[in-house]
Amino acid sequence: MSMVSIKNLTRTFDVSKPWLNRLLERLPKQTLTAVSDVSFEIEEKTVYALVGESGSGKSTIGKILVGLLNPSNGTVAVEGVDMATEVDKTVLAELRSNIQMIFQDPYASLNPRWRVKDIIVEPVQAQGGNTDGLAEKLLEQVGLSAEDADKFPHQFSGGQRQRICVARALASNPRLIVCDEPTSALDVSVQAQVLNLMSDLKDDLGLTYLFISHDLTVVRHMADRIGVLYLGQLVEEADPDTLFENPRHPYTQMLLEAAPRINQFGRADDPPQGEIPDPINPPPGCVFNPRCALATDLCRTTRPELRSFGTTRAACHMVES
Repeated sequence: MSMVSIKNLTRTFDVSKPWLNRLLERLPKQTLTAVSDVSFEIEEKTVYALVGESGSGKSTIGKILVGLLNPSNGTVAVEGVDMATEVDKTVLAELRSNIQMIFQDPYASLNPRWRVKDIIVEPVQAQGGNTDGLAEKLLEQVGLSAEDADKFPHQFSGGQRQRICVARALASNPRLIVCDEPTSALDVSVQAQVLNLMSDLKDDLGLTYLFISHDLTVVRHMADRIGVLYLGQLVEEADPDTLFENPRHPYTQMLLEAAPRINQFGRADDPPQGEIPDPINPPPGCVFNPRCALATDLCRTTRPELRSFGTTRAACHMVES
């Protein structure tokens, strides 16, 4: 059963200069397409990972899913309810209480003037729920001490702060958690601890994760399904084993070649060539064609469709069955 169904999702931003500047300089309006016609589904009690370089639209999709942004086009349905068009406020409030988010920077997402217990129970208090002993229980569940409830965020290390963020996300008993690069600001050893904690909580509580990351080594061990984004478009989707052993899209192949390998220390491989094009003025056809060694005239003029190749979906004219 699908927990999340995203269809033809598009999100644009108006990045034009102020009206008077455009009038004096005779400039047209400018729009940035952060997400372009993306479709995928997240099965219940699974981990779906979105990976890609900075600026590929990963965080925008996460913010749309939790309701921080509205889609410009397309639908985002959670448990069959379209969040953008649902008019019943009771249904929408209940649905949003089932969705929480863990942010990238564990310190910036915690109020430095609040005690930890107040930070953790805030989502429950906002809904008028019972908070007696909740913070202490959740702190112990994420591997901290109940006595930590009276402390302030600055008294904890980065990994401990992220555990507090996990505890706050669990407070309202959610079914879906959006994790926006939750370990990228942490040391490698602490990353492993937090990831193991999140994996254990998923199994114990039956959670569903949308896991956003640029680190392929992290998502390989966390995800049940991986979607690769490039310049706002979903270019490949597969299970981890298939994606790592038989990547279909040239961009996925480039990402895997650039990923560090423990058995190839000091290797002299060439770094990835080129940079992501300007999202305000993307190239026609396949958005990856300026960096792709296989690009043809068809790639430069026609956007490829996301097609199925066994258990993989890929958007590339050059992929063979």
